[in-house]
Amino acid sequence: MDQDTYDKGLAIRTAVLGEDYVRQAAGNVDPFSKPLQDLVTEYCWGAVWGRDGLELKTRSMLNLAMISVLNRPNELRTHIRGALNNGVSREEICEIFLQVGIYAGIPAAVDSFRLARAVFAELDENERQA
Repeated sequence: MDQDTYDKGLAIRTAVLGEDYVRQAAGNVDPFSKPLQDLVTEYCWGAVWGRDGLELKTRSMLNLAMISVLNRPNELRTHIRGALNNGVSREEICEIFLQVGIYAGIPAAVDSFRLARAVFAELDENERQA
C-alpha cells in the first residue's frame, strides 16, 4: 500500500462522506473486510478521486448516475449525501436522475428519486432538530 495515496484518499473520503461515516466504516472493519476498506480508501478515494482532472462535484455527479444505473441503493444513499457535501444541488440531482431515466430506464430513475427524497427528508429533519 502506498501510504501517501491512502492518506490522501482518507482525507478526501472524509471530506466527501463526513467524519461520522468514515469513523463508522472504520469501526466495522474486521480481518475479512480490512483489505476491501484499504483498497477503497487508497485506490478509489486516493488514486482516482484524488486526481486533478475533475472537480469533486463532477465526480459526485458521475457517481450518482453510475450507481443509480447499477442499482446499488446503499451506495447511492451514501453518495447522495456526498454529492450534497460537494456542492451538487437537489435540482442537479433531479436532473441527473431524469437523465438516468432516459438512458438507463425509468425503473432506475424511480428508485433513485425515491431514495433521494428519503435522504432529503432525513437531512431536513436533522436540520430542523439542530
